[in-house]
Amino acid sequence: MGTLAALDHRIAGCRACPRLVDWREEVARTRRAAFATQTYWGRPVPGFGPPDARLLIVGLAPAAHGANRTGRMFTGDRSGDVLYQALYDVGLASRPTAVAVDDGLTLHGVRVTSPVHCAPPANKPTPEERTTCRPWLVREVGLLRPTLRAVVVLGAFGWQATWPALAATGRSVPRPRPAFAHGAHVSLPLPDGAGAAHPLDVYGCFHVSQRNTFTGRLTPAMLREVLRTAALTAGLPVTDPDDPADTVQDDRRR
Repeated sequence: MGTLAALDHRIAGCRACPRLVDWREEVARTRRAAFATQTYWGRPVPGFGPPDARLLIVGLAPAAHGANRTGRMFTGDRSGDVLYQALYDVGLASRPTAVAVDDGLTLHGVRVTSPVHCAPPANKPTPEERTTCRPWLVREVGLLRPTLRAVVVLGAFGWQATWPALAATGRSVPRPRPAFAHGAHVSLPLPDGAGAAHPLDVYGCFHVSQRNTFTGRLTPAMLREVLRTAALTAGLPVTDPDDPADTVQDDRRR
């Protein structure tokens, strides 16, 4: 099956969706005025995080002037600011910000990916593009199988993409498929012939989009709660920033 590093390399070279290829490269050529002197990544953005992650976070797609610019998931945009701050707060990230691939950020037992790896126009990939990109998510989940214990899905688009990917890796998924909701939780049993695999818990969370965070539909406390619950289920040590007495694992955030 190969390695995650090899998979990331293959993802970065994908040109399967003409609309997305045209858009990501056009954005990289024209650039936003604030980043006019920077060289954009302008290619599919692979997942980010260790190959032995116990927790997988599934988003939507790279932002045109965020990950499409920096080349790393949720890096260089306001959605990423919210996500990585929350991961830092619960002890799953080494720093609270993500600005560039060389900023020193590391994740602790967590990997971040998306069901569509190219920046889409208006931040809206089509269902057909999601289907075309699905084999990458299937392979990524398959490579994480020996250690993966929990998945947090950000938003309904990612939720719809995750279930077919899990089924394709041998997981028995509910029928009908569970409806998306913030705080949704579905436990999947250990599949037959699992080998080194583990039972899997899937959690729903509103996406960290500006529309959700600016309106208060998703608050930092709500996001931290989902991440902390999923991390505990995955067996990861976490902190509780809402509990002043909890100072355990502060060394992980240095």
